[in-house]
Amino acid sequence: MSLAGVSCLVTGAGGFLGRRIVQLLLEEEEALAEIRLLDKAFSSEALRSFGRFQGKTEVKILEGDIRDVMFLYRACQGVSLVIHTASIIDFLGLVETQLLWEVNVTGTQMLLEACTRCNVQHFIYTSTVEVTGPNCKGDPVFNGDEDTAYECMSKSIYAQSKRLAEDSVLQADGQVLKDGGVLLTCALRSMYIFGEGCPFLQGHLDKCLLNKNVYLRFSRKEALVNPVYVGNIAWAHVQAAKALQVPQKAKHIRGQFYYISDDTPHMSYADLNYELTKDLGFGIEPRLPMPLTMLYYFSLLLEIMSFLLRPFVRYVPSTNRHLVTLLNTPFTFSYRKAQKDFGYVPRYTWEHAKQSTGQWIASVVPQRREHLKIKAA
Repeated sequence: MSLAGVSCLVTGAGGFLGRRIVQLLLEEEEALAEIRLLDKAFSSEALRSFGRFQGKTEVKILEGDIRDVMFLYRACQGVSLVIHTASIIDFLGLVETQLLWEVNVTGTQMLLEACTRCNVQHFIYTSTVEVTGPNCKGDPVFNGDEDTAYECMSKSIYAQSKRLAEDSVLQADGQVLKDGGVLLTCALRSMYIFGEGCPFLQGHLDKCLLNKNVYLRFSRKEALVNPVYVGNIAWAHVQAAKALQVPQKAKHIRGQFYYISDDTPHMSYADLNYELTKDLGFGIEPRLPMPLTMLYYFSLLLEIMSFLLRPFVRYVPSTNRHLVTLLNTPFTFSYRKAQKDFGYVPRYTWEHAKQSTGQWIASVVPQRREHLKIKAA
């Protein structure tokens, strides 16, 4: 399977996952013809990283708004493959609901329309395990798969937006293109992504440094999940893209969603933070700050306060019931179907992922300490 000669558009290309997908595409032995990198803005660091891997493949930088329909038409013109990672991730309500919905849902639907008009043949959507759950009852899943029945009742706006966007992508499969061809789509439901450059890991690190190098325990030890290394979820996108080029494989993939995990040991979110940094001398609190039921109702109280204050001031609580449930529900899924249908096998071992991520964290600790020191002054 090969992407030789393919013209590809990657949305969210300046982000944590998007940059890694672009890196892998640029490292392909059989070069793509062109990769267009779309994002609202690119950091100078991201632009430098793209330059390090650039070879025979032409790279174009496209800065603009995914809600701009004419911008999307220009971006899709002459492209045969779209990898759509761009979205707003928000678990706390920091982003206004309208903006989150416009980017995650409307932006995806507009991009699909642009693909149809511009004769884009293949579309891969970066979804999330959160479109499945956990639900508000905290029902667990152990080693689930695409056939696992689960009652999803999430009230998270982010989860709802990703679910509707994914539905739009999968329903678009088989749409007739302007030139008479057919659009083939699939969605990859990623587990929690960790790795070098992970903004969530950096946020937890800051709290750890403020807590005298001890990580806060925000999830029970027994709340097992299976995080995925950024290199492996990026590799899954590349493998899916290659398989869509092969008609015999594409017929099994099109219109399907896939859970993407890897061989990272199952552990709680809090214990992942500790596991990645314990060799640096960091510790972790032994238990939750309060019993789980009390933590849930404390979060409810904060939500009520936020609602009552809304006419006067915008107060965003540091936690909410959805987040407490998300972080404390066992929720693991297998990647067997992705392995069977398009040959996905993790490219990087847990040992590699742990070492690379740990080295990155060690490299940013001094600057994070300095940043926090200046912020507190």
